Amino acid sequence: MAQTADYNLGQHTFPRGWFMVARSDELAGKPLPLRYFARDFVLYRGESGRPYLVDAYCPHAGAHLARNSTSYIVRDGEQVEGEAIRCPFHGWRFGPDGQCDDIPYGPCVIPKAARLKTWPVEERAGIVWMWFDEEGAEPDIALPPFAEWDMGDQGWVHWQLDDFGELATHPAEIVDNMADIGHMAPIHGSRNLIYFDNEFSGAKISQSFWAGHRTLVENDTDAVLSSEAFYTGPAILQARLGGQHPSIMVIAHTPVEDGVIRMHHGLMVKISDTRPGPEELAMARAYQEASRDALAQDVEIWMNKRPAISILQVSCDGPFGKVRVWYQQFYNPRANAAAYHKRVDGRD
Repeated sequence: MAQTADYNLGQHTFPRGWFMVARSDELAGKPLPLRYFARDFVLYRGESGRPYLVDAYCPHAGAHLARNSTSYIVRDGEQVEGEAIRCPFHGWRFGPDGQCDDIPYGPCVIPKAARLKTWPVEERAGIVWMWFDEEGAEPDIALPPFAEWDMGDQGWVHWQLDDFGELATHPAEIVDNMADIGHMAPIHGSRNLIYFDNEFSGAKISQSFWAGHRTLVENDTDAVLSSEAFYTGPAILQARLGGQHPSIMVIAHTPVEDGVIRMHHGLMVKISDTRPGPEELAMARAYQEASRDALAQDVEIWMNKRPAISILQVSCDGPFGKVRVWYQQFYNPRANAAAYHKRVDGRD
């Protein structure tokens, strides 16, 4: 299993950016234990409905805040109070800022060190996203709006997120796909290439791809499947797919350990011009299944290949080298980001 240092990506082990950490519907009940970025977290929803992400272990005696089912605090449904969370071990309560604000067997002075580290989170498009930055700074990349999520009355069907689980591959191998024109025919069935290019612009990289397809265009040799794919930061890939029913794909991959990711996939489909009925919903789900199956073709390759620390590139490959340089900006101090932009920004 190759790690970040093997790819010579930069000073940091994990990239800076927005990352998916949970589906919204996973927060319907009790606090959720999570592990990403080689550390343990707890995600919980306050009574206002807002999600909060904190480090998992109580600073008092080290108990995990979410891995408990027998404490009476948990049994009595008292673990979340307002926007605060209680430790199941001794009942210390921590507010939304992470500071302990109650020790139930007091009175006693609450130490300033009785504090949980909190992490920025946003909930959007049925997903809870966290901001991760080894430098600890505020977000400098905007989370995508996913505007079509709120357009159900215009025929857009929400994605249902497919969980590909933990994959023992470095995310650099996933991002390489943005340059990889050569795999489109043997892996995905593309044919009769019309257009392919990449554009680099700051924290965003785009891929335009137009071609026929063996199965997705119903064996019409003149039909074209268009895809406009783009990363916003290091770990959120979206693709706008043309055709009879336009769709938007999301692939979100989040580091679990150095060299291990967890990947989710979803597809929103514009299936009609008004709010869809049952038959149209079923059709949208079939579109998502086809999209998931296409991603599974990539996953099979990733899970059975050696790490591509360097790529034996030929002239008719896409710009693998530029993609790797673009990706390095997220593994280095943000003060250096402009230097990477200067090296790659533009079309290729």
